Amino acid sequence: MDRSSRSRRLAPVVAVAAAAALTLAGCSSSSGGKKSEEGGGAASAGKATTPRMTVALVTHQAPGDTFWDIVRKGAEAAAAKDNIKLVYSADPNAGTQANLVQNAIDQKVDGIAVTLAKPDAMKSVIGKATSAGIPVVGLNSGVSDWKKLGLTEFFGQDEGVAGEAFGNKLNEVGAKKAVCVIQEQGNIGLTQRCDGVKKTFKGTTETLYVNGTDMPSVKSTITAKLKQDSGIDYVVTLGAPFALTAVQSVSDAGSKARIATFDLNKDLTGAIQKGTIQFAVDQQPYLQGYLAVDSLWLYKNNGNYSGGGVQPVLTGPAFVDKSNVDKVAEFAAKGTR
Repeated sequence: MDRSSRSRRLAPVVAVAAAAALTLAGCSSSSGGKKSEEGGGAASAGKATTPRMTVALVTHQAPGDTFWDIVRKGAEAAAAKDNIKLVYSADPNAGTQANLVQNAIDQKVDGIAVTLAKPDAMKSVIGKATSAGIPVVGLNSGVSDWKKLGLTEFFGQDEGVAGEAFGNKLNEVGAKKAVCVIQEQGNIGLTQRCDGVKKTFKGTTETLYVNGTDMPSVKSTITAKLKQDSGIDYVVTLGAPFALTAVQSVSDAGSKARIATFDLNKDLTGAIQKGTIQFAVDQQPYLQGYLAVDSLWLYKNNGNYSGGGVQPVLTGPAFVDKSNVDKVAEFAAKGTR
């Protein structure tokens, strides 16, 4: 292949990379179009002049779960940039979440971004949105089901792949017996994470169910398990708040178990820096919220499909540990990681 031919073939790749860099550079934090403490000016500098849109973001957020604050912050940044009115609602109960999607349909929004923690419960209402001509994109949960449900795009992490990577990491650090703590029964993404861990981890893995909406109960349940089984050397949690609570459980139980987790926030990065938590898998929730909302603007105004409508856009997994936590902590402090 001659040099000029090779240059022509590489040009589209360079263009895509440059576009991605510009998109990420525009991700600054804002809320409702107002400048935020973390610098919403960058988002407003490139604000779209297209007609005002209304987008509903409907998640399965449980009360007190700070992970969703990061998702929402990313969504708000995209909304401010794209001249979008963002309507956020959430409920961990699948039936109630489906009703919230129906409310968005009734309000005749221009687009819906939804999580699919329990995809079967969302199938009917998503069909209604599609029939009404409202584009629906998925984020965070539902990578195995979004196409079957008729969504146009999906932004998130393959939880099974993330779980397998986590299991391999446990092998690397020499773990022998792990307990995987699931905070919401029936949540397909959480189940896939633990199943992935079991698939690649060479040691023993047990599953422990806790009530994620009752943190004192989470603490006492993990404590009791550690007291019951002194052979557990790793507690695997599926969210930053549960990892931080597990630190207290390990102390209360007098256990020597270490803690690793999926997802992070600014407090979690601090715990990794201190060494009380060993590592975390980050799926970049800010990016999920940002891309989901921005994709609906692109679809309406440009007819674009991320992933061509057939492949998900993966935002993780990425490991955060002692080797890179200081850099990540800078962004976590701003609420973008």
